[in-house]
Amino acid sequence: MKIVLTWILLLVMANAAHANSLTGMPSFIVECPGKLLVQADQDGPVLINSKEAETKAISDRKFEAKGAGVTLSILLADDDSVAVSSTGKAPNGVCQSVDD
Repeated sequence: MKIVLTWILLLVMANAAHANSLTGMPSFIVECPGKLLVQADQDGPVLINSKEAETKAISDRKFEAKGAGVTLSILLADDDSVAVSSTGKAPNGVCQSVDD
């Protein structure tokens, strides 16, 4: 019985770890107004100041992320460039790419 409960717990944890992964999410690092550092790995979760945001796909080229009192609109252009803008408690505006 303990083995079954252990497996169930592991499956639930694995599912939770992938909850904010979105197929098609581009990889990017940007700084948004209000000194918000936003980053995402390919198909991975969006992090706002190192905290995972709630993400959802609006379409296969548009995504939304919410966290830290802001909502981010993430657009993937036809040339695969990424445009990110923010609205919320921090100043609204277009986010700027951060060079590595």
